[in-house]
Amino acid sequence: MEQEVKRISDSMIEHIYQVRPEHLNAAGRLFGGQLMEWIDEIAGLVGMRHSNGNITTASVDNLRFIRGAYQNDLIVLMAKVTYVGNTSMEIRVDTYVEDFQGTRKPINRAYLTLVAVDSNDVPRKVPTILLETEGEKAEWEAAKRRKELRIQRQKEGF
Repeated sequence: MEQEVKRISDSMIEHIYQVRPEHLNAAGRLFGGQLMEWIDEIAGLVGMRHSNGNITTASVDNLRFIRGAYQNDLIVLMAKVTYVGNTSMEIRVDTYVEDFQGTRKPINRAYLTLVAVDSNDVPRKVPTILLETEGEKAEWEAAKRRKELRIQRQKEGF
């Protein structure tokens, strides 16, 4: 059976939320846990689109908060596949705050590792990706380095 190949653009997603009072922490900023939920949700949707089925989140790397967001801000999440293994995928999620003129400022970047699973939660093979641009090739190479770091951290017990 021939390996299925997909373009990165086939599963990319952009989603916009508005920060509402229930999303705020005690300091009046977007609660980090809320943003993490949105990141995991959009990464999962990209993973499902790419793998043609169910997924589970295996890890979250490099969840770095660059700046805060406040009530009524528009939060833009952009997610795409950056790397695939046999059953796993790395998904990059970039988060921006967008003003009413459409200017976006980065507030977070995260990398998540997802595993495709069947109806019995057994890992299953995922399609490979077609690297079409120099940027996609560079992201693939960087993802391979991140994977090695994850493996090393796991060996060290964290």
